[in-house]
Amino acid sequence: MGLQIRDNRQRKALTGLSQAQFDHLLPVFSDIYEATKQKTYEEGVESGTRTRKPGGGSKGKLPTMADKLQFVLYYYKTYPTFDVLGTHFDMARSKAHENLHTFSPILYDTLVHLDLMPSRELSTPAALKAALHGDDRRLIDATERA
Repeated sequence: MGLQIRDNRQRKALTGLSQAQFDHLLPVFSDIYEATKQKTYEEGVESGTRTRKPGGGSKGKLPTMADKLQFVLYYYKTYPTFDVLGTHFDMARSKAHENLHTFSPILYDTLVHLDLMPSRELSTPAALKAALHGDDRRLIDATERA
């Protein structure tokens, strides 16, 4: 089912991306998803735990790659609870949680592959200070939930 997005303005509001940006991410996201799925399959065959060929089983509530990408982008743009996320995508909150943890690393790898992910691994205060060198203002965005 997924979100029914009517226009570019609504896509930006719900995912943070324009249609062109979404279209730029989609093929790379798809390739990384398929490679991850193939690797999981091969590991399952090697360990003897694989019982089904790739593509077997139910198709789920996010049948297309666009649905999968839209799902994870919507979560990171709006940060809903899993109850709300599941309701928007017609799935149980546990499945929303499971899907998010499946697609998040794929989105991360996609952004790294496209060189769109900023470097964030700062292990010391000195590394943080060096990364912020030259910036005269800092903005911290935080959201609290009860």
